[in-house]
Amino acid sequence: MSIDQDSLVVDVSGRYRVRLPLGGKERATRLVLYGRPSGNRIVYGLAVLDEGGRVMLDSPGFRSRHQVQTFAAAAGLASEYRRYATEQEAYAAFGNRARQWYTTAHEGLPANLAEEAPTELLPYGGALDGAPAPATSLTWDDRTLVATDSISGRSMRLAPAALYHYRYERAVFVSGKNSGKKESRFLTGLAALDADGLVLADLPGEWTPPDVAIFAAGRGVPVLDALIAPPRAVRATLGRRAPGWTRLTGQALSRASRARTVATVCAGVAGLLAMAYIVSASGWFAWRGLSALGRALLDILDAKWLAVFFAPLLVVLNPARQAWHGRRIRRGSALGPPGGPYLSVWRKSTLRVWLGPRMVPDDIAIGPDAGCAAGLMTYRHGNLAGLFVMGGSGRILRHLPGPWSPEDAHRFATRHGLGFEARTLSREEYLGLTADAYDAVP
Repeated sequence: MSIDQDSLVVDVSGRYRVRLPLGGKERATRLVLYGRPSGNRIVYGLAVLDEGGRVMLDSPGFRSRHQVQTFAAAAGLASEYRRYATEQEAYAAFGNRARQWYTTAHEGLPANLAEEAPTELLPYGGALDGAPAPATSLTWDDRTLVATDSISGRSMRLAPAALYHYRYERAVFVSGKNSGKKESRFLTGLAALDADGLVLADLPGEWTPPDVAIFAAGRGVPVLDALIAPPRAVRATLGRRAPGWTRLTGQALSRASRARTVATVCAGVAGLLAMAYIVSASGWFAWRGLSALGRALLDILDAKWLAVFFAPLLVVLNPARQAWHGRRIRRGSALGPPGGPYLSVWRKSTLRVWLGPRMVPDDIAIGPDAGCAAGLMTYRHGNLAGLFVMGGSGRILRHLPGPWSPEDAHRFATRHGLGFEARTLSREEYLGLTADAYDAVP
C-alpha cells in the first residue's frame, strides 16, 4: 500500500493495483483494523472506508497496528481498531459497501503493511472496557520474552512455549436504582504458557490481535486465540498456574495513607453523628431525604468524600463486618476472605461461590450427582495452593487457586456434609487435576 499523488494504491500480490481516491466526494478517509467472528474463529484484516463509512476495500490478514497508524498519519487518514462481537454485527458493517468496492480475500496481503514484526508490544486498553491501558510492555531478547511493568518497576524474563490471547465473561450486578439487574463484563488479556499449558505470567489488558500475532511470529512462538472460546474453558486455563506464576497489572495499587484513613474514619463518624441528630430531631424520613440529595450530588460530582459522609455505616461498621465474617469462618459457615472469593451455603442445598464485590455469585447444587458439589479438596504443589470443588462423580467442578486454610476448609465441609481431602500434589497429579477442571476462578 502506497500513496501516489491523490490516490491510495494497493498492490495486490504484485499482479494488479487498486487505486482509491484521496480527494473528491468518494474519497478514502479511514483505515480500520478489524477482528470479526467467522464460524469458530476470528478473521483479522484491514478495511478502507470512505467519508460515509462505506467499505471501499476489505483485505483480510494480519497487520501491525503501529504500522497502520504510521501509514495513516502520513496519508492524512484516520485509523482505528474495531472488534465485532458477532457475525451479524460484522455483516452489517461490511455489507455497507461503496460504489466501487474491492476485496483481496483470495489474493494475499497488500505490500508494505506486514513486512516487519514490532520490536515492542503495548496494550491499547484496559482489561475491562473503558479502563485505562496498563503500563505493561513486551519485548524480545533473542528468544526470551521480557515483560515490564513501569509503574511497579517489576520486570521478568520468560521463555514461553505459546502466548494465550484470552477474553472471558463475568456477570456483575449493576449499581443504581435497578441494583438487582445483572450485566455481562468481559475481561481481556494475554498469558504466557509453558510447554505443559501452565500460565507463567498473566498480563491483563486489551492487546491488538494482529500485533500479538505478528509480534509472536517474529520469534516463532504460536498464539492460542481464545477471544471467542467458551468463558469457562478460558477461566479453567488461566487457573492452571505454573510454579512462580505472577500477574503484571500495569496499574497503580490504591494504598490509603494513614492520614487518609484517619480522614475517612472521621468523615464517616461525622456522617453517623449527623444522621443520629437529624433522626432524633426530624425523624428518619428527613435523613432519607438528605441521603437522596447526597446520592444526586454523587451522580453529578462523583465525590468520594461525599460517599463516605452520606453512607457512614459502610465505614464505621466495616471492622464489625470483618469480625462477623471471621466468626462465620470459625463456626464453619463461611470459607475464605470477606472480599472474595469465599464459599457459603445457601438454603442448605446450594454451595455459593462469592467472587467479589458486585459480582454475581456462582451457585452449585449440593448432592451426590455428577454435576453437584459433593466435596472439597485443598492442595499444595510447590509454592502453589488452591481449592477444588469436587462433583459426585469425582470431577472437579470449580478450581479456586490461592491460599486456602485446610483447617477452615475441613470445618466448613464437616458442617455442611461435604467430603474433604487435603493433598500435596506431584507435577503429574497437578497437571491432570487442573486440566480436568470444568471451570475456575482465575
